[in-house]
Amino acid sequence: MHLKQEQQERGHRPAKRVITFGTFDVLHVGHLRLLERASQLGDALIVGVSSDALNYAKKSRYPVYNQNDRLSLIRSMRYVTDVFVEESLELKRDYIVQHAADVLVMGDDWAGKFDFCNDLCEVVYLGRTPSISTTEIIEVIRRA
Repeated sequence: MHLKQEQQERGHRPAKRVITFGTFDVLHVGHLRLLERASQLGDALIVGVSSDALNYAKKSRYPVYNQNDRLSLIRSMRYVTDVFVEESLELKRDYIVQHAADVLVMGDDWAGKFDFCNDLCEVVYLGRTPSISTTEIIEVIRRA
């Protein structure tokens, strides 16, 4: 039985499930703030962590930390209820359904790009932490 249906039949308010996605390579305060704010939009936060192969396909480079380490880092956060490996960008709708998400949260640099999921769940774009990005951090480290 589906979690929401089971809770409704028992007379409980259904848990509001929030889902978000990211590579979360070179974890920084911007990631922490995004996950904290996303967790405040519901009762459970499910995080899809991009696989190493997906990151290579998107950015033509592998993450600094491998996917198992990144899964462990995200799983250890108090804001996060569950994690899974995101294998494909084209499966966002499938992941939303599979995890029974009520809210999809993405960074505002993706604004409008996931509105096609509005029929499945609420779509929220959160502002990013100014002046910090993984790409910038990696470039600073490379120059050092």
